[in-house]
Amino acid sequence: MNTNPTPIIIDTDPGIDDAMAILAALADPALEVLGLTTVFGNVSVERATRNALQLLDLAERPLPVAAGAARPLERAPAPHPDFVHGLEGFGEARLPPSARAPDQRAAPGFLAAEARRARSTGRPLTIAAVGPLTNLATALAEHPGIVEDVARVVVMGGAVRHPGNMNPFAEANFWQDPHAAARVLAAPWPVTLVSLDVTECARVYPDDLAALPPGRCTAFIASAAEHYAEFHREANAFHGCYLHDPTATAVAADPTALETRPMQLTVTLEGEAEGRVQETGTGPSIDVAIAANAPAIRRHLLASLANGTLP
Repeated sequence: MNTNPTPIIIDTDPGIDDAMAILAALADPALEVLGLTTVFGNVSVERATRNALQLLDLAERPLPVAAGAARPLERAPAPHPDFVHGLEGFGEARLPPSARAPDQRAAPGFLAAEARRARSTGRPLTIAAVGPLTNLATALAEHPGIVEDVARVVVMGGAVRHPGNMNPFAEANFWQDPHAAARVLAAPWPVTLVSLDVTECARVYPDDLAALPPGRCTAFIASAAEHYAEFHREANAFHGCYLHDPTATAVAADPTALETRPMQLTVTLEGEAEGRVQETGTGPSIDVAIAANAPAIRRHLLASLANGTLP
């Protein structure tokens, strides 16, 4: 057993690939999940919070869930992509209602407090942000000391040299709140950017998930992923799932899964290229993923889900 796992909070908008990432992280011996924070994105923040609590109940991990932003910092909210994740966020799969309530703290305060506490123990926190970055941008504004407290922020978002999935340039998380993305990338804290450039290289297929050992969590993931795979069959001509969010949590557990290059980036805030990420000559240096060991990321996800630590 890993006696020194990385403490992590996942900032999430579950979401089918979010659910994969969360359950795999809970089972990953290299990670210690301290809680979840929720944000609008794939679903409303209310549904995201409900879904997060239900996932933790399914996994029998009564960790805190702190609800966060319901809308972007400045731009008008966009419709939730239920054609990708289904009306409830988990395709056709359903989970029982949770009897637990969210944490009383809002997500930005929860992140700041947990980062401060983790740093005081000598095991600083990693934040894996796999939805729009509104909670993190708000935490920076309201709790600026967070930049000194976190070990690293792993961001799933953006498309640097790869086409976008919301317009020709922009990935969904950055497109939904470009102002938040710009503030998070401009802050003086260590950031690893896991963009579409690498996440669309890593895939999992229904047969992979059907072959997992039987259990409540693996059965749920296999069921939810069917909706996601059908979407990709129609939109991208393959019957499987991109591992967007699981790549970010896998990298939090094992940074060697990616090859990164330091870059200085800017985010387009409006117009036809809203949410676009481009290299620039100013600003903090960010570790940007330029290549991924896609087979290793797929194996990491499946091995975590299959290791017997989830019900």
